[in-house]
Amino acid sequence: MILVTANEMQAMDRQTIEDFGIPGMVLMENAGRGATRFLLEQFPDIENKKVGVIAGRGNNGGDGFVIARYLKQKGIRIRLYLLAKTDRVLGDALANLKLLKPLGVPVVEIPDEASFSKIKSEMHGLDLWIDAILGTGLKSDVKGYYKTIIDCINSLNKPVFAVDMPSGLNSDTGQPCGTCISAAATATFAYAKTGHMVYPGADYIGNLKIVDIGIPPHIVAAVGPRHFLITAQLIRSHLIPRPATAHKGSTGHLLVVAGSTGKTGAASMTSMSALRTGAGLVTLGVAESLNPALEGRMLEAMTAPLPESGSGVIGESAFNAIRKELPGKRCLAIGPGLGQAAETKKLICKIIRQSEIPVVVDADGLNNLAGELKHVIKAKAPIILTPHPGEMARLLDTKVSMVQQNRIKCAREFSVQYNVHVVLKGAATIIAHPDGRVFINPTGNAGMASGGMGDVLTGVIAGLIVQGLAPEAACHAGVYLHGAAADSLVENMGPYGYLAGDVMKAIPREIKKIVQI
Repeated sequence: MILVTANEMQAMDRQTIEDFGIPGMVLMENAGRGATRFLLEQFPDIENKKVGVIAGRGNNGGDGFVIARYLKQKGIRIRLYLLAKTDRVLGDALANLKLLKPLGVPVVEIPDEASFSKIKSEMHGLDLWIDAILGTGLKSDVKGYYKTIIDCINSLNKPVFAVDMPSGLNSDTGQPCGTCISAAATATFAYAKTGHMVYPGADYIGNLKIVDIGIPPHIVAAVGPRHFLITAQLIRSHLIPRPATAHKGSTGHLLVVAGSTGKTGAASMTSMSALRTGAGLVTLGVAESLNPALEGRMLEAMTAPLPESGSGVIGESAFNAIRKELPGKRCLAIGPGLGQAAETKKLICKIIRQSEIPVVVDADGLNNLAGELKHVIKAKAPIILTPHPGEMARLLDTKVSMVQQNRIKCAREFSVQYNVHVVLKGAATIIAHPDGRVFINPTGNAGMASGGMGDVLTGVIAGLIVQGLAPEAACHAGVYLHGAAADSLVENMGPYGYLAGDVMKAIPREIKKIVQI
């Protein structure tokens, strides 16, 4: 599903009006009418409520004027608070504002703090607010008068219906710009915005409705949006049907290099998750002293004992043994539980440089690449990095807070610069590709905040690659299925106490659901 930035949406609006010839008044009418329909669905008892529309003087305010007109025509008690003098409203917004006068809609001008202080007390008497103040495109912090207004609306503890975007929310990053309306529902126009789908933005929008306003498809294609929401339909298109003649040789062989003393669970989880995803064969390369324990734990996976550089740790001395295991393998997963010994770092960097099959890198694989990204640039094969925010910060040599402030930007820029696929984990996982496209995952929940979840995801992505999915498709499908499996568990167990192993075991069921769509 297409997502758009503020600039992309502005370009679509402009080209629709100037090049295709649909008047701006028509787009505004379509927006306001569609938003009103959604508003009535969300608040079926609105006829019993006193409704306030609080609007700016721009096009977002204009959408609010259209909504006010439709509500008034339905006999709903409506009052418009305009954050400007009427003579400051221009264009299509002004035309729609003028239509309210014959209907008798009360318009209260509150262009400044002084006028606001005079009417503030009456705002407590309204039951529902429609936020048409700022809309999309906000970049800098909300300050002064507008901040006072937004904070006041939030303090009323009344439901708010946002028009296009809760005022104060950055529509590209999902970050509040100093302050932000907390909406019960949001009607957005033409396409969802990236800020609707990432956190913390997703916490501010409430129920979301996308209203079709008539943007022609060829204009959308010409603008070329680069952000997408992963859907079940997309994942279904990625998955490869399994023929009746399938066998373990045809469904792919994965090599996993993982584990060290105290962290054999990570190696086991990665290996078994690939099998649960449908990989035909999995071989786990592990320090030879740890091999007996893992052989006893994993009945369905094979092991390859590797020379050790220290007690339970593998390093560059294991490279030749790993290289001998590569023939016949379709993917290499490396990193979970490997540790960060100096010799291990050398091994990982060498594998990244020389592997001729796709490599999925997680956990200590990522930690060992921090400061060594020159090896990533030299990679011969596709590289998939799956960092959580802390690992991403280490790769970028920055703070976690900087990563979290703009997850999309961090993932995309890194992906393009180093020609790798980046799976930036977290709520609404971000998947960035070297061509600049970004996909946002809608599945998963807070119950996944426990150890081993990343190991499972590594195995799922790698397990899909060996079955024939391209690395890009495997990232999409792996992240979506991983989160969907967790969502199926939270329905029955709640967000506390289910384990990574439970998610792993639920993967086949989620694949079945997708295939049957």
